[in-house]
Amino acid sequence: MDGKKYDSLKIENIVASGVIADDIDLAEISSKIEGCELNKKRFPGAVYRVDNPKMASLIFSSGKVVLTGIRDEKSLEVGLKKVLKSLKDAGIKLHDVPDVNVTNIVCSYDIGHFINLNRIVASLSMETIEYEPEQFPGLVYRIKDPKIVALLFSSGKIILTGGKNLDDVRSGLDVLEKSLADVIKEMK
Repeated sequence: MDGKKYDSLKIENIVASGVIADDIDLAEISSKIEGCELNKKRFPGAVYRVDNPKMASLIFSSGKVVLTGIRDEKSLEVGLKKVLKSLKDAGIKLHDVPDVNVTNIVCSYDIGHFINLNRIVASLSMETIEYEPEQFPGLVYRIKDPKIVALLFSSGKIILTGGKNLDDVRSGLDVLEKSLADVIKEMK
């Protein structure tokens, strides 16, 4: 891995969740909001898709919401405002200050060369890694601080999940880089 820049680090998905109301009538919003679907046989909440920014919001009768498919923090802010406005326009009484926070950021990263996963398994503690290539082609590396899970693939691609912000993800990459430094040098 090359330095601290992490040029190939890319956000693939941001998930945010929280409470926006005391309760929400799902039948009412699905009939009043275009793009909002309710199918209780398939899913217990309403699914409201927003085109710009492209995202999906899962809305529950308890007043909770989950926003997903977001690619950057600004889009999260804009998308949340659109969802709240649509609900308000549909007659839903919302909290004055909705409590919605990022719960997970999924990022991809490419180290730029192949990785010998078997060598990594041989050099690291089995407490932090799982590797069963017959079941899954990637090595699962659990980082304790920050609490990040990295999926390493022999192609050199890495998926990082569990971060609440990009600083967590970058710190996770730093930990990964330090623990794999000797193994990676041998592979180059």
